Amino acid sequence: MPVDAGVAELAERLRSFCAPRGGFVAGLTGSVASGKSTLAGQLVDRLTPELHVEAVSTDGFLFSNAELGRRGLLERKGFPESYDRESLARAIAELRRGEALFPGYSHEIYDIDPAASRRLERPDLLILEGLGHSAPSAPPRCSGEPDLLIYVDAAFEELESWYTERFVRLWRAAEHDPGSFYRRFRQMSEEEVVAFSRQVWEAVNLPNLTEHIAPLRERADLVVLKRADHSLVVTADRSESLLR
Repeated sequence: MPVDAGVAELAERLRSFCAPRGGFVAGLTGSVASGKSTLAGQLVDRLTPELHVEAVSTDGFLFSNAELGRRGLLERKGFPESYDRESLARAIAELRRGEALFPGYSHEIYDIDPAASRRLERPDLLILEGLGHSAPSAPPRCSGEPDLLIYVDAAFEELESWYTERFVRLWRAAEHDPGSFYRRFRQMSEEEVVAFSRQVWEAVNLPNLTEHIAPLRERADLVVLKRADHSLVVTADRSESLLR
């Protein structure tokens, strides 16, 4: 299967939801490093200009590092309690009424970035990718949650490999970016960075995945499997009730 065939299939399914209503919000979740942001961008490219599509990350609804520190949650960043879910639900509801402000986040500084905030007017489709999503309720969904939840599935060993690759990429980029969060790791060798990233995966990301993220797979409206070659295939479709 071509790498982008699954993207095309998923885009077509989203198109079918948007056509009759507009203002449709699709949540896109899955493990850290599963390629959620990349997939969201691919879907935007597929559906534009036929539809007005926007993609934003839930990372902007993480509490700031300062606030996480005050709450004793810095080591739990990315876990459900590290997200301001009330603000997230309020932004979704406001967007449905016309427009809303979505705060921004920077992986380079590893914190909320006010300069990356975006005020959006009601699009045909909003793709809200990232962590912090809750299990969807039965249709009809309330105004503060996505109309549809898509789960990006992948083998755990692939996810660990992709996470390590991303960590090393950001570490390399930090050599020429003194403001990067990853600058603090520049004294390490690449071998040490790889070992450290695997420790972080085992201690933080894997527990978050197994305890909080993976359970959403059984409640998501659509499940797509991402293979080692980054091709996608829809493996579960529970979205029929949303069209009624």
